[in-house]
Amino acid sequence: MNHEKRTFEFYVLAAFFTLFVLFLYGPLSAVFILSFQGPNGGLTFPMNGASLHWFFNLFEKQAVGDFGASFSRSLMLGLMVMVVNVVVSLMAGLAFRRRFPGATLLFYGTVASLVVPSIIISLGIGVVFNQLGLQPAWYSSAFGAHLTWTLPFGVLIMFAVFNRFSPSYEEAARDLGATSWQTFRHVLLPMIAPSLIGVGLFGFTLSYDEFARTLMTSGTYNTLPLEIYGMTTNVTTPVLYALGTVTSLFSFSVILVALLVILGLRRRAARA
Repeated sequence: MNHEKRTFEFYVLAAFFTLFVLFLYGPLSAVFILSFQGPNGGLTFPMNGASLHWFFNLFEKQAVGDFGASFSRSLMLGLMVMVVNVVVSLMAGLAFRRRFPGATLLFYGTVASLVVPSIIISLGIGVVFNQLGLQPAWYSSAFGAHLTWTLPFGVLIMFAVFNRFSPSYEEAARDLGATSWQTFRHVLLPMIAPSLIGVGLFGFTLSYDEFARTLMTSGTYNTLPLEIYGMTTNVTTPVLYALGTVTSLFSFSVILVALLVILGLRRRAARA
């Protein structure tokens, strides 16, 4: 049996991927294990017993704030960003299918925020709100700051989707007497639904984890990333690791649900 000889590039890529996995999942594994420390456990190995004590401690009032409330704020903010991200990205994708005056300027203006340092965006929005006499808050100024980060990604994804989308399907539907709304609802939307779910997931996760653009715009109440940052400077117990484990499992669960929905849509489309 002839075996194909591995190239030098293969081993370089394999080594890089191994390092990537170690850097990504090594710290996560350590955090996960240490979150099960006993009641008298510390922040480092070796473990002092094993228990769920620090997970229950998450639901108690902490010295640096209320984790339940900060999680609720991050969840609500992420959902708000997700909805707007999907709607605006879809509308932008549909609008840019035809050229119009100022399209190039509008496109580059939209994606320009990706190259501006996030902390500068956060600082600028916070200053503008203060100058206008408005109190920065997670549901207003932070919401706008997050959209400056998530919308460019959503728009770029929808541009890529529509660039590969053949208009012949819509033309066939209109030839058969379908209205513009019927064509969108029954032809276009089912075909791009998996991509829209991806845009929504992207927007939610970027917002849920965002720190820099929230720092100067969240106002009085912290979101979860800010609360975790506060813990790193004030908390000296494994409750920090317990919170990291819970939030990581939540993020993975959101991704899993989104993948299952996309898979279900594709199977439904295949049967149709």
